[in-house]
Amino acid sequence: MTRGGAERERLSPADASNVVIDRPDQVNAFLMAGVLAPGGPVGADGEVDLDALRAALADRVASVQRMSQRVVHDGRALAWETVPVDLAQHVRQVDAVDGRSGFEALCARLAVTPMPIDRPLWELLVVPGVAARRVGVVLRIHHAMADGIAAVRLVEVLLQSGADAAAATDAAMPAESPGSAPASPDASVGAPAPPAAPPRRRLRARLRTLASGWERTVAVFRREVPHTVLLGPIGPRRGVAFVDAPLDALAAGAATAGATINDALLSAAVGAAEAALRARGEPVPPVLPASVPVALAERGRSGNAVGVMLVPLPTGVADPVARLRRVAESTRARKADARARGSYELTRTRFGTRVFRTFVRYQRLIVMFVTNVPGPRHPLALAGAPLEHAWPLSAIQGNVRLGISALSYTGVLHCAVHCDADAVTAAVLGDALRAELARIAALA
Repeated sequence: MTRGGAERERLSPADASNVVIDRPDQVNAFLMAGVLAPGGPVGADGEVDLDALRAALADRVASVQRMSQRVVHDGRALAWETVPVDLAQHVRQVDAVDGRSGFEALCARLAVTPMPIDRPLWELLVVPGVAARRVGVVLRIHHAMADGIAAVRLVEVLLQSGADAAAATDAAMPAESPGSAPASPDASVGAPAPPAAPPRRRLRARLRTLASGWERTVAVFRREVPHTVLLGPIGPRRGVAFVDAPLDALAAGAATAGATINDALLSAAVGAAEAALRARGEPVPPVLPASVPVALAERGRSGNAVGVMLVPLPTGVADPVARLRRVAESTRARKADARARGSYELTRTRFGTRVFRTFVRYQRLIVMFVTNVPGPRHPLALAGAPLEHAWPLSAIQGNVRLGISALSYTGVLHCAVHCDADAVTAAVLGDALRAELARIAALA
């Protein structure tokens, strides 16, 4: 589709929902904070040659269609419109920060800094002062462009070279044309199309979808959680804390309880939330439910393909093995159901998303977001500068004041706490999360 000579493509319902849900005080963007070692445009003293960096990134940016598109209104719909990319706007250096704590504070400010809507919805910021002879880097990608998994693929495009970058480009954005059907993960060239389901089976599937949608919509109004400081209007000040844990030791420790790394993260997250509540003198509810995204198989042209798993995380369980087992039982029982139901029904249309955006400011169904994104399998470099650390930061929205996200990279589970700084303290959460992850790793 074109208008005025500009190429346009309608946003998928999931991508459009991520535009609608965005607000100035709750920016709907994925953020990755990293640390670069000297190499390429990064000198031995940590100084960065911005012109060289932009020149090195130009071809990679051009290889990903979404990075050259902005969101515009196309009648009553939203569309991607291809525009020229000014890398001087998208790749910039910001003021120096004071070490890692200053880097965390910068990311907290960026979490409430809206992204300009008049240009493609991404930016790469160079941050001096993060560490001696090192430089920080922050990549922000609006969720309309990509969910966590697709965002990591875009990271791989920008931070790889040669054949690796080409492969990551193919993975980041499917090759089918805007009007084609989504590719199945099991599809092969020349394979016959699956037979259409009988009308009666299709009717049953529609009725199940309607029943599921009604159930999950009504659930928003249930008061599952008593009053807690973790729920309420989200203030303008955010707190961020970065936490690292050894990946192999964590996996081995979780395995002693029949659990996964994702279970370990959830178990540590509820321990951290308990610590934050006690630090505020708040009573701790018996269960702290978490919303956990689950990747869906079919993506099509959408940057978003995520279901929602609600996990009731038990509190007051001192034994890490016992808590891990209870968490693992919950996730095993709920993951397949979350994938079968797909994305949340209300967010499948722009109107439904507007309704949902209002409802979630008063919900009492969940108290935190916990996200674990599979990271790159190999070490990455930005135009020749090795990436040493990579912390993902997910948005907090509605009335949920706490989010914990993680990314596996170079043998480390890199975690980021994101919270309402006027409700809970990021440093307390970060220290408790670090201690809980260490307890699990020690089980091995």
